[in-house]
Amino acid sequence: MKKLTPMMKQYFDIKQNYKDCILFFRLGDFYEMFFDDAIIASRVLEITLTSRECGLDEKAPMCGVPYHSSSSYISTLVQNGYKVAICEQTEDAQKSKGLVKREVVRVITPGTIMEDVTLNNNDSNYLMSIFSDGISVGISYVDISIGDIFCTSVQNSTLKEEISKIKPKEIIYNCESLKFDLQVVCNQNNIFLNNNSSEFFCGKNDIMYKYFDRSYLENLNILNNLSIKSSLLGLLEYIYSTQKQITSNINNINYYNSSDFMFLDTFTRKNLELTETIRNKEKKGSLIYVLDKTNTAMGARLLKKYISEPLINKDSIEYRLNLLDELVNEYSLREDLDIELKHVYDIERLCGKIAFGNINPKEMINLKKSIDRIRNIKTIISKYNSINLKTLSSQLDDLSDLYDIIDKSILDDPSANLKDGNIIKESYNDEISQLRNLSRNAINIIKEIESKERIRTGIKSLKIGFNKVFGYYIEITHSNLKQLDIPDYYIRKQTLSNAERFITLELKEIEEKILNADERIKDLEYQLFVDIRNKLYKNINRIQSVAKIIAQIDVFNSLSKVAYENNYCKPQINTLGNLEIIDGRHPVIEKLIKEENFVPNDTIINKDDCNVCIITGPNMAGKSTYMRQVALISLLAHIGSFVPATKANICIMDRIFTRVGASDDLSQGQSTFMVEMDEVSYILKNATKNSLVILDEVGRGTSTYDGISLAWSIVEYIHDNIGCKTLFATHYHELTALENELKRVKNYCVAVEEQGKDIVFLRKIIEGGADKSYGIHVAKLADLPEEIIERANEILIKLEKKESRDINNSMYEVALCKEETENMYKQLDLSHINTMQLIKEISSLDIANMTPIQALNVLYKLNNKAKSMEMI
Repeated sequence: MKKLTPMMKQYFDIKQNYKDCILFFRLGDFYEMFFDDAIIASRVLEITLTSRECGLDEKAPMCGVPYHSSSSYISTLVQNGYKVAICEQTEDAQKSKGLVKREVVRVITPGTIMEDVTLNNNDSNYLMSIFSDGISVGISYVDISIGDIFCTSVQNSTLKEEISKIKPKEIIYNCESLKFDLQVVCNQNNIFLNNNSSEFFCGKNDIMYKYFDRSYLENLNILNNLSIKSSLLGLLEYIYSTQKQITSNINNINYYNSSDFMFLDTFTRKNLELTETIRNKEKKGSLIYVLDKTNTAMGARLLKKYISEPLINKDSIEYRLNLLDELVNEYSLREDLDIELKHVYDIERLCGKIAFGNINPKEMINLKKSIDRIRNIKTIISKYNSINLKTLSSQLDDLSDLYDIIDKSILDDPSANLKDGNIIKESYNDEISQLRNLSRNAINIIKEIESKERIRTGIKSLKIGFNKVFGYYIEITHSNLKQLDIPDYYIRKQTLSNAERFITLELKEIEEKILNADERIKDLEYQLFVDIRNKLYKNINRIQSVAKIIAQIDVFNSLSKVAYENNYCKPQINTLGNLEIIDGRHPVIEKLIKEENFVPNDTIINKDDCNVCIITGPNMAGKSTYMRQVALISLLAHIGSFVPATKANICIMDRIFTRVGASDDLSQGQSTFMVEMDEVSYILKNATKNSLVILDEVGRGTSTYDGISLAWSIVEYIHDNIGCKTLFATHYHELTALENELKRVKNYCVAVEEQGKDIVFLRKIIEGGADKSYGIHVAKLADLPEEIIERANEILIKLEKKESRDINNSMYEVALCKEETENMYKQLDLSHINTMQLIKEISSLDIANMTPIQALNVLYKLNNKAKSMEMI
């Protein structure tokens, strides 16, 4: 076999350490990929696959992308689940002898991507690290483009819920036993599960001390918690291994208990459509669609975090409500803040770019502009009597020193590319000023030297020329040389047929400056820019602190606008277990139905008289909307928002559970009804007396009697054993009898007005139980064929007359009244069904082992069944 070429050997040596990555191998102005990497990349990126001599018998498959436009290609690969290792030339090709040195400078994965083309400004891009010690699970996660690390510890049973809440882009983990469960939740939430990550959890604490002081970690009690410490260790090791550097933007750890926030399981988040709709996975139609009037990307991300993590501490909730109250009542303050916030850039991610050395000159100007607006925000707030908002803004560092650093050094409209020059102000550096002046006035400078030499020599035809071989030169004709006493500083360079060419030290110095001015300007500007960036790097923690406060101000300003524009009220918060909502409205639906007014409804639940509300009424009448609005109003209050109601007194809730709609999980072998029962089981096992439970049509997935029995038993269990606040919507009118059986159960129904054969949904929840389902009316509204509607009414009348008889006999009577429809008669032909049942029963008899008496008894029963079939 032939030997590999030196370049391909270098490629293979580097690739050996990055087997699970697509290796972007820098060759000049391109990133090249070879062998399997090239085959994969050409298919995913839809680029041409070629080949290259590599020293082997066959050419190496190859494809490549221009390095200056590589971001979009890298992002495409990462979005398709691949990791990309960037291998750069780490020495100047012109100065190196032999093969240029190359090494991987960064590995890009879904959780470590920094490119703007991929990052969603309004979403966090979390990398999550999970460590299980067999008892508890430690979780650490971070958006490296922002820097804040979050840590917690959970039980195995709630790990999936925590992941679903955070929705990281990538997960690394230590324990193979976690793989199956993690793969399930990752598939459900489109998360990249890194199956080659256990090695990052094997290190010592050294990496943590490179990011944080030991005293800082000890104060947080991180070092004494094995699972959290190990998850943090794995996270930092992975970041360092992919980014090849320690960065100052990762400088803060937020340790929290999951019990600090309201628990919302995956089903509840999905059913309440908090951040995306169930059907289309879109923002429009979700809760955040209504609430998000933020002006900054930082505010948008924080608002989403508020919605995902409702508070359960009364003081913390009331702090937010009081701050919001100040803004709701100050229209001018809101408008003034709006104007300023619109011009604040994503400071958090600008800090990340400073930390990783990726910030460009235009982005630095954006930071300067943002600092200027921050100073304005602080001034605006000081003019109003808003105590809580003033306290918050008083913590704002105006960053004047950093503003001055950028303002004095960077051009107001610099190049976007750092290597293109046109970055530094001339007033900032004397050499820059001289070089730019030299570059701009090169022709005039040469003309001045030429004029000066003409005067010195007295030769008016003396001229200064230029060629690529000799550079600048002084040219004098032979006839003029005869009368010239050649100056000592003239150095003869070239003899021509009719002239002599000379150079001088002055001319060569000017030549060197002119020819190298542009390159020197670019090099000098780059060095100065890096110095400026380093000054900002040392102050990243200050900038990050400001960004956090601005994000809060933006969120509160957004919520105050929503509250004012939609006529929300400030809720009272209680710890007594009472829930009172007057004229409550669904925050999303009332915004979507533009042609009609939303009908508000009251909700009163308390632990003494009524903790279970059984709600009956027809489909499409508004039961589900009503129950969801109660859940959303309760959740809004817990995030510290005003709520869509005339008045609201909301008790502290530890959890909200919802069981709404029909779904299945066929991949796991679960039918719709099995999924329903699983969800109900989960709720009953985890709900407490301080929870809110929404159950919609439980039991409808099985037979009528089974369904009623289950629904009845579930209501009893909630009432007697849990005592949680429950809204239970059902079509089983039989359940309304529970109001007389159980002390804290009350019946409610949706008001309906009958107009002849038609009905009108009034959308109003009133006390009492419904005595009809109006299902056929709803079918008529859906425009089913008229013959189906008429036939359904005919069947309904028969069934209602026979409601006290066995359901099979009732269906038999229904079949008899349908002689005119031969096809339907065949479908309901009970004699055929009974015949098959009789045959099956006879064939299963074990005659050989029967006693004579047993045989006679069986024969007697079969004889009676046959006689009853003859009657049919």
